[in-house]
Amino acid sequence: MRVVGAAGGSGGDTELTRPHCRPRHPGARTMLPLLLLLLVPARGQDPKLYTPALSNLALGGLTTASTFVLDQPRCAFPDSLSDAVIWLVVADPQGVLSFNNTLEPGSQARAYQLFPGSTSAYMTLNTTLLNYPCPKADGEIAVLRVGSETSCQRDNTRPTCNGPLPGPGPYRVKFVAWDNSGPVAETKWSEPIPLRTATPWNNIPRADRGHSAAMIALTSILTILFAALLAGLVAMLVCWGSDTCGVSSTFSKPEAVTVQRYNTHHVYDHPPARL
Repeated sequence: MRVVGAAGGSGGDTELTRPHCRPRHPGARTMLPLLLLLLVPARGQDPKLYTPALSNLALGGLTTASTFVLDQPRCAFPDSLSDAVIWLVVADPQGVLSFNNTLEPGSQARAYQLFPGSTSAYMTLNTTLLNYPCPKADGEIAVLRVGSETSCQRDNTRPTCNGPLPGPGPYRVKFVAWDNSGPVAETKWSEPIPLRTATPWNNIPRADRGHSAAMIALTSILTILFAALLAGLVAMLVCWGSDTCGVSSTFSKPEAVTVQRYNTHHVYDHPPARL
């Protein structure tokens, strides 16, 4: 700490200063609000910058013939939309160009049951930001399976049904936030999402293709053994039904026995001799 003389050259008044202390820059106070503004989107970015995509988790059935799995839109919407309802829009490629976000969710123009014949897009999986907390916890599986409901597939009273997708696609999706005044925010459209298709029967490989030599040899041996066993069983049955195998007489046909009848002579006791 050093002593600096006061103005006017008088040595009586002194001023204490801190060592190596520089005066504060004039713009330092304006930097703090800017930093705070940069930190606010950490809880939710601009929805226009978010692109829905298939989940990158190692899940079985990521795409099937009628469903696909999306990542949940975590941190895609700001906390200021906590009262809004987040809807998923599913559209065919033609519906992307003609999509009108002012059509109310749940209306006949956005009914799942009319997709894709009478409408090119439908809206489903409505929820609030409460179910999309930001940030996602470590190890949490935060996904949405599109097309998983079958009970409402033909129920016209459920136009927001998350029913099976009607074909192989491709499909494109986006998230739209609605409040009482209408749509207030929306994300980008996803890339085209194709589904799996069944293999035609004439492209299914025949059962005898690709069998190894060991498999063929084992099959031949088992066939020969089975034939020998069957032949032995037939021979045993034939042998039991005939006399050619030296079967014991116990099982042979009994012979006829002739019994001759004899007439015995009657023997009478002689009277005792008289004295």
